[in-house]
Amino acid sequence: MNGEELQRFFSLSLDFLCISGADGYFKRVSAAVTEILGWTVEEFLATPYLDLVHPDDRDATVREVERRMLVSERVMRFENRYLHKNGSWRLLSWRSMPQPNGLMYATARDVTEERDSAQRKLQLRLQHLSLLQHITRAIGERQDSRSIYQVVASAIEDQMPVELSAICSYDAARHELVIECVGSRGHPLATDLGLVERARIEIDGNGLSRCVGGRLIYEPDLSRIQFTFPRRLASGDLRAMIASPMLVESEVFGILLACRRQPESFTSDDCEFLRQLSEHVALAANHAQLYAALQRAYEDLRQTQQAVMQHERLRALGQLASGIAHDINNAISPVALYTESLLEGEHNLTARGREYLKSIDRAVDDVAKTVERMREFARQREPQTAFTPVDVNRLVQQVLDLTRARWSDMSHQRGVPIGIETKLAPELPPVLGAGNEIREALTNLIFNALDAMPAGGIMTVRTLCAEPEPLYDRRAPRVSIEVADTGVGMDGDTRRRCLEPFFTTKGERGTGLGLPMVYGIVQRHSGDLEIESVVGSGTTVRLTLNGAVDAADDASPEPPAAVPIPPLRILVVDDDPTLRQSLRNILESDGHSVRLACGGREGLDEFAAARAGPTPFDAVITDLGMPEVDGLKVATGIKALTANLPVILLTGWGQRLIDDEGLPPNIDCVLGKPPKVRDLRQALRTTRNPKIA
Repeated sequence: MNGEELQRFFSLSLDFLCISGADGYFKRVSAAVTEILGWTVEEFLATPYLDLVHPDDRDATVREVERRMLVSERVMRFENRYLHKNGSWRLLSWRSMPQPNGLMYATARDVTEERDSAQRKLQLRLQHLSLLQHITRAIGERQDSRSIYQVVASAIEDQMPVELSAICSYDAARHELVIECVGSRGHPLATDLGLVERARIEIDGNGLSRCVGGRLIYEPDLSRIQFTFPRRLASGDLRAMIASPMLVESEVFGILLACRRQPESFTSDDCEFLRQLSEHVALAANHAQLYAALQRAYEDLRQTQQAVMQHERLRALGQLASGIAHDINNAISPVALYTESLLEGEHNLTARGREYLKSIDRAVDDVAKTVERMREFARQREPQTAFTPVDVNRLVQQVLDLTRARWSDMSHQRGVPIGIETKLAPELPPVLGAGNEIREALTNLIFNALDAMPAGGIMTVRTLCAEPEPLYDRRAPRVSIEVADTGVGMDGDTRRRCLEPFFTTKGERGTGLGLPMVYGIVQRHSGDLEIESVVGSGTTVRLTLNGAVDAADDASPEPPAAVPIPPLRILVVDDDPTLRQSLRNILESDGHSVRLACGGREGLDEFAAARAGPTPFDAVITDLGMPEVDGLKVATGIKALTANLPVILLTGWGQRLIDDEGLPPNIDCVLGKPPKVRDLRQALRTTRNPKIA
């Protein structure tokens, strides 16, 4: 069909052409052409048909008419755009039907406005989908509810747009809404209306119950609502509001609010978009909360694992200490015995030699107490140390004497100047504590200060009076001991972690137990530990201890004069040859006759042989920890033969063994290692034997 045939086709059928007008009725072409397209009938008929069709629709119109006529379809339907006399284009929807006389009856309807409306709706939906995609992508990159809410509220304000957007959480316990976030653009308006973050909104008194129940609320004109919250929004010139519930598994945990100034300005598409968005936000926020809970659970688990590992390391350390304590105590016992014997029996010692021996005696005693405390790691109780008045200035001087070799040798070996300054307050009151523990704490602090000055510097040890602690007797002033260095100092992270067991910045040279042990000692003394440090300027560690209320009242009374012990025949059973020999030398110097046994089985044989002979033993001193036959089995075997014979047990647990379990069976006295000569004599003096009574 060519153009002329098409024009003739429409011209022939024109008498039957009807066009639907705005009132919906079909009209003859004479009226319809004028009403819809603006042309007169004469102008319409005088113009070639295809000239009235939009250029983009001409080919499609010709092809559609040809196709439908070739297939002899009874009804033809098609749409194309026609030229209005004012130059605009109107979209007409055609429906034509051939007549028996060969003519064509056709109707046309103007669908321009309908199509434009549909196009606008489609564009709005595409805009909503784009915004939803943008928000979904943005919240997918965040893992906390706060940032998710902020992104959503700001995006709604900027791109929807609205004048105010807010997200509220639902407090089910109080049945209230809590404002969690307000969009950035609407924040000033929200502040003026009192809708700041964490502000609360009543539900029942503001018509929001339906929303909390899971239904979206749309108020087209807030000025008509009498509830307090809508009227507050209206006072800020906000007229339209949507409140969309945020649901997860049918549970509402929040509400999304969007407000505009223009009344009735939200469409049904807007409501549907906000409903879908609130579901996305609810899901994302719920996942964020689950993620946060998972993170907290993971952190708790990590800390628990660290605590378990820490406990296991401490337990292993305690077991290791228990295992080697026997050897350590055996190694230092001869030193303790010989030192005490020299101080007591050698009257021609020089003053310097006597002072050195006293330092050795104190050092041995401190080592023994340290080993005892290390063994406490394997136990669930804190060691119970008897506190006595301690002269702090004297104790500081003792520590400096004990550590002199370390800081003096370090200065010479490294070739760096290390100065030691002491600033001891005169007439310093005594503190109530354990002297050996305070000495150990100060020794650790001095060694730390020396290690912190690899290029040299000055270490200052200072004592001073502090204010009395209100929790303690005000008659007893507190005493502070400061150890300061001019070394490298500590940064913030090191300062926070320096009291953690096994944390060290010294690499393989450090164990990470120095400061934690100091802290433990201070805690046992109910004192305070303060650390001040500046990177590059040095560190000051301050120990503050409680003073003794009355040193004179707490001082131990002078022991009564010792009752002489008659010579005894004593069996010493120990698997350590050095300790056996040192015990023999000390006891023989007191006039006793001593027989040695290198183990439990040999000790029982020696005892049985002596009992069968003319000179049985008067007392037995046995070690506790020995292979095959330990000290308790030795005591049981001896008591089975001679029930009244005194048995003295040597053990590294010492008094702790008695405190925990009472005096072991078949044991008359327990002495700790390393034993003191005076304690050994007192044990022989007080054990139940007629010759010693």
